[in-house]
Amino acid sequence: MGIIKLKNIRTFSYHGCLIEEGKIGSDYEVNLEIHANLRKSAESDHLADTVDYVHLNKIVEEEMAIRSKLLEHVAKRIITRVLDEIPMITKTIVEVSKINPPIGGDVESVTIRMKETRK
Repeated sequence: MGIIKLKNIRTFSYHGCLIEEGKIGSDYEVNLEIHANLRKSAESDHLADTVDYVHLNKIVEEEMAIRSKLLEHVAKRIITRVLDEIPMITKTIVEVSKINPPIGGDVESVTIRMKETRK
């Protein structure tokens, strides 16, 4: 088994429950961790035998571009697509962070973390 991590994928997106958040947007950061059997690719040195992290990044960027009220909803969509589109992945962990959230305090970010294992 192996792990691939995409750290600090930065996007500008329009998530949130407030109307203003849908209009002005905010900075977000996504961390994605996947678990898969990487033995074959370690031996073969062929991209077709592994998880293409370009594909993973594309999934994150596309899902972050779709407005949602809740970060949990965005994270679930990312997890669903990763598991649906890349059969060799056995487990996915995603963190979605809103940078400088509008919560009336000096808060660097708010982060949700979700994980799912293929059944």
